[in-house]
Amino acid sequence: MINQTTSCLAPQGVRFQPNTIYCGDCKNVLRHFPEYSIDLIYLDPPFFSNKTYEIIWNDGYELRSFEDRWKGGIYNYVAWMEERLTECHRVLKENGSIFLHCDWYAGHYLKVMMDKLFGYNRFINEIVWCYETAGKGKKHFARKHDTVFWYSKGKEYTFNVKDVSIPRKRNKHMRMGVDENDREYEEKTDAKTGKVYRWYFDEGRIPFDYWTDIEFINREAKERMGYPTQKPEALLDRIIKASSNPTDIILDPFCGCGTAIVVAQKLGRRWVGIDVSPTACKLMRNRMEKLTGKKVSTINIEKSAEELKLLHPFEFQNWVFDALHGRVNPRRTGDLGIDGWVEMGVPTQVKQYEHVGRVEVDKLETAIERFYGKTSGTKGVLIGFSFTNDAFEEVARAKSKKDMEINLLTVQDILNVT
Repeated sequence: MINQTTSCLAPQGVRFQPNTIYCGDCKNVLRHFPEYSIDLIYLDPPFFSNKTYEIIWNDGYELRSFEDRWKGGIYNYVAWMEERLTECHRVLKENGSIFLHCDWYAGHYLKVMMDKLFGYNRFINEIVWCYETAGKGKKHFARKHDTVFWYSKGKEYTFNVKDVSIPRKRNKHMRMGVDENDREYEEKTDAKTGKVYRWYFDEGRIPFDYWTDIEFINREAKERMGYPTQKPEALLDRIIKASSNPTDIILDPFCGCGTAIVVAQKLGRRWVGIDVSPTACKLMRNRMEKLTGKKVSTINIEKSAEELKLLHPFEFQNWVFDALHGRVNPRRTGDLGIDGWVEMGVPTQVKQYEHVGRVEVDKLETAIERFYGKTSGTKGVLIGFSFTNDAFEEVARAKSKKDMEINLLTVQDILNVT
């Protein structure tokens, strides 16, 4: 997975640099960042929802299954999260803040863990983001909100209240006035104390800790990137404006399609995006380059063959076709046995295991004949971690009997040339 804008480094070679996308597990990437280097962290990690989402990215060529499944139950999930949040705590500046986005599945477990990690006295807000779209309930009240826990690392932290204030609505039960500077205000006198309170319209009001004015992204929204759990830019705009200043560094360790870093860029902040998915990193790089008109640095934590075996099958397919400068078959079903195409449109099958044999070669032969509409003078590629002797024998037979050229390519072959 090499391209002109990508640097491939072994984990020990990771270096911290703002305005960079890192492809790898944030736990491993952040270990190589210096302490107290980040001003604000927003993370929208995989939820403990036990759902699987299958999507095709908006370029139509990359297929990904985004799994949110946790073997071992909730405690395994919380332990997994704690390892990564520990690194987030380490790199956060003393006056920095962290916003953890979660939902009803695991929010209460994560709250206890965050109290332990940051200190219960560093808890600032439980923000409830309410929306009307997405999901219905027949056996329960419709679940229409997410939770964002806001913690500071130290006693002091940034809160730019004027930058996130909401225009104040006129209240017919309150007195209106204009001061000597022609500023409009509304005024109320406390009946018990006689104290006069004045609110200026040009200052607005502080948002409540339940946000009902930011809607879920609809299907037609221009900012939609095809990511199943994508959050609206307006949500990140409020968080980043409130808790950071220009030139501060914003970190999203589960960056997905890159909404947090896009908003950070628009607001004049520096940023760092991390995601374990090569597909997501490619998407966010393209999104940032379209926004800035400049090349964006991407640092990939180079994977071994053994690590590639552990990728989700669709992520593995995307890695293969990206490394070979090919493209994934966009059809999720009825693909006629073709996973994608390489080398000027040569049909290709991808197998994510060792000892690929004659049976798999036979199936590829059938797919090739169906693709070309003929039985001779055709080509195909079969990719696996290793091949049996009878696989090579079948390739030779296909060449001799059908003039069909099948190339058996191992994952190590791909690693060697990239």
